[in-house]
Amino acid sequence: MSTYQDLLAAVTDPSGREILDPATGEVVGSVHESTVAELDDAVAAARAAQPEWAGLGHAKRSEYLHRAADAVEANAEALAELLSREQGKPIKNGPNAAFEVGACAVWLRANADFPLEPEVLVDDESGRAELHYVPLGVVGAIGPWNWPMMITVWQVAASLRMGNTVVVKPSEYTPLSVLGLIHVLNQVLPADVLHVVPGGGEVGKALSEHDGVDKIMFTGSTKTGQAIMRSAADGLARLTLELGGNDAGVVLPDVDPQAIAGDLFWGAFINTGQTCAALKRLYVHEDVYDSVCEALVGVAQQMPMGNGRDEQNVLGPLQNKQQYDIVAGLVEDAKQGGGRVLIGGDPEPDQPGYFYPTTLVADLPDDNPLVAQEQFGPALPIIKYSDVEDAIRMANGLDVGLGASVWGSDPDAAMAVAQRLEAGTVWINKHGAVDPRVPFGGIKSSGYGLEFGVEGLKSVAASKVISR
Repeated sequence: MSTYQDLLAAVTDPSGREILDPATGEVVGSVHESTVAELDDAVAAARAAQPEWAGLGHAKRSEYLHRAADAVEANAEALAELLSREQGKPIKNGPNAAFEVGACAVWLRANADFPLEPEVLVDDESGRAELHYVPLGVVGAIGPWNWPMMITVWQVAASLRMGNTVVVKPSEYTPLSVLGLIHVLNQVLPADVLHVVPGGGEVGKALSEHDGVDKIMFTGSTKTGQAIMRSAADGLARLTLELGGNDAGVVLPDVDPQAIAGDLFWGAFINTGQTCAALKRLYVHEDVYDSVCEALVGVAQQMPMGNGRDEQNVLGPLQNKQQYDIVAGLVEDAKQGGGRVLIGGDPEPDQPGYFYPTTLVADLPDDNPLVAQEQFGPALPIIKYSDVEDAIRMANGLDVGLGASVWGSDPDAAMAVAQRLEAGTVWINKHGAVDPRVPFGGIKSSGYGLEFGVEGLKSVAASKVISR
């Protein structure tokens, strides 16, 4: 079991690039910036280790994943503190750093235990045909800065279970968190089955076009996902892309505003709004519009924001200045466009850290930039509608489709709307809840391919038919 200082020492390169705490501006540690040559070495080592890892079989690989989960749990406090200092999220309160570290262990165990037997396609007098799933080889995993540990495990756990080896390229903003996680995992995994190569865009591009990589898994922006597709084309690497979202929520007129306000809030503001599948635009029927706005303000007023090491805080800063500026600019556009700020919208100009206050903006038109563009931060636009057909049209009006939600008391009415919303996942009376057993992925410009569950295992494997 490592202390925070032990873990930080294990992943820090004193001569590397400094990483700053987004809550205070203080130095967390320094990270080595890998070269393309170092990436080549990592891919070569992973490729050399892959046949033996694949040869262990599902049962033995699953044992290793359970040991990895044990290691995460044994080092949970150190991992959570490192994550909080680098990413900004509070350690314990709300679904934040301790939650993320715990989810890493949950996903490792779940992927270890999913059954995956050959599928019998034909078995009659003409013969027998079976569909098997076999390893691809080396998986390149490129992760984001918002949930750096958890999303890395989403990519790594399924890949390892299926007999692949993995080379991880973390976000430039949160490399220490991923280095710390993989340091812990590699204490129990065989040598060279899991590598991490921190670095900038040059290293990410080299990984995505590397002829020694058989699959790329990427979570991040649509623009970067498109660039990865172009880079991977020559090598015909398979792709799973979980890209940008701008998730809509539709509140029907039969809701109890007080009953749903808490879940609406956390659907939008989990991780200070820095979540791909967070609720980012809320369409509310005119009959309950004022009541929903009032209830949301009441919840927001009870959610303290501040340094994640202060146990009272449930919301942290934005992770970086670039994202802070995006949120601040979109809120200003909303104000100029006639939006009514219900709470927030007034950041302290001289504060340390990238804290943007929890912000609710009502009375916006659907084409306002705060509605039409993904804000990825703690600012929720609320749009009034009169006819549910208009709400569905507006919700489906953008070229994104990661998640969506419907809120209502009549299950049949909510289901009817859910079936018409264009998204990879539609939740009813909740938003953003993911489960390792339930496949997850986007449509339209929010990407393609599935993660989680047995379908997630299949996505990091090659199908092979054996017929006799």
